[in-house]
Amino acid sequence: MDFSVIPIELFLFLVAILAGFIDTLAGGGGLITLPALLISGVPPLATLGTNKLQGSVGTATSTYMMLTKKMIQWHDIKFLMLASLIGAMLGAILVQFIDVHFLSFIIPVVLFAILVYFVFSPRTHEQDHPAKISSVRFQYGVVPAIGCYDGMFGPGTGSFFATAAASLRGQGFVKATARAKALNFASNIASLVVFIFAGQVVWLAGLVMIAGQVIGAWLGSHCLIRIQPVFLRYLVVTICLAMLFKYLFV
Repeated sequence: MDFSVIPIELFLFLVAILAGFIDTLAGGGGLITLPALLISGVPPLATLGTNKLQGSVGTATSTYMMLTKKMIQWHDIKFLMLASLIGAMLGAILVQFIDVHFLSFIIPVVLFAILVYFVFSPRTHEQDHPAKISSVRFQYGVVPAIGCYDGMFGPGTGSFFATAAASLRGQGFVKATARAKALNFASNIASLVVFIFAGQVVWLAGLVMIAGQVIGAWLGSHCLIRIQPVFLRYLVVTICLAMLFKYLFV
């Protein structure tokens, strides 16, 4: 697809709708928005900050919808959100000291690795099953580590949270996905604050994508129970491979 035939703002708006929709259902919205910002000409570090701006609103919308639909409870996730927030803030601080040229190289490598993971990862359970690790190890080890990754890079964080909860804590996929929205919101907000103070946010692009994220997240939250999220992973892979190809070779 030749993205140059449409205005960049319209392109980013449409990308954000799709990303917000998919991210609410299966996670991985950052796999779409990050390369979209890169191929739109936004510098790598500013791409990360701008992606946090629009992603924060998308995850905030889906988290609100999950709370209102009683799919998550505040008392169950508040400390997990705090752990995610702390990890993300540390990651966002660390990435400020990474050379931009190195960042230009590592982002597509990370994106490709995540795409491979989505293709070959085993299917998660639909119902709750026995946990493999304790809640303490999950809260103080796994969650901050994923949050730190989100602060540094971000693509696939929602899917990582959901997959970790399903495979390590024995949660059903829908339940794990719903909780992942809140954890992803916390990590997005924490890292966004750091990027704003560092001056690494392109506000016009971010605001345009915010509008799309709200629409996509609202649509996705209404479809979460009705759609099998596993099918959307292949949609994420297909779209992002196309964008990754354009970023690397066009």
